[in-house]
Amino acid sequence: MGGEGHSAHFLDACFLCRKPLAGNRDIFMYRGDTAFCSDECRSAQMAADEAAERKATKAVTHGALPAREAADGPQERGKVRAGSVLAL
Repeated sequence: MGGEGHSAHFLDACFLCRKPLAGNRDIFMYRGDTAFCSDECRSAQMAADEAAERKATKAVTHGALPAREAADGPQERGKVRAGSVLAL
């Protein structure tokens, strides 16, 4: 154990700004295992996560296609592939 090549512990540095988390300073936690050096860094990450969730929700509610369907294109949907069995 130890030595080069191992990943840093999540309490070693702020998730957002990478400032070292050391000494007798407060550590601000978010979602269980994400540590921040300040309330400001944690709040910034929370705002970014909320914006990403809103964007994802908006894409789903506005009919965005899943990645596979988007890649196949509209002409591919509904086609039967060779070797497929169609049960009616």
